[in-house]
Amino acid sequence: MSDILAQLAEVLEARKAEDPAKSYVAGLYAKGLDRILKKVGEEATETVLAAKDGDAAHVVYETADLWFHTLVMLAYLDLRPEQVLEELARRFGVSGLDEKAARGQAE
Repeated sequence: MSDILAQLAEVLEARKAEDPAKSYVAGLYAKGLDRILKKVGEEATETVLAAKDGDAAHVVYETADLWFHTLVMLAYLDLRPEQVLEELARRFGVSGLDEKAARGQAE
């Protein structure tokens, strides 16, 4: 797998110092967390709808939008994609059922 997440994280961090009128991401940062979360929610919904339609290319496109806006959210909160990857690595090899039980959650 490539290091695109780390590269993108660096760009997103740099956008914090840019003019919101000249950068989409800087504009999102300027509008605050609620606006960023709204975009994450919108992109999640679009991803679900694309999956329901069954068009693989559309699913990939919408998932990229979802991941992008999730990375914007992480950067806004001063979190890094590596932290999410570390959490996924921690869970690797652990039964999903066991992991949920440890958190006291059930579906």
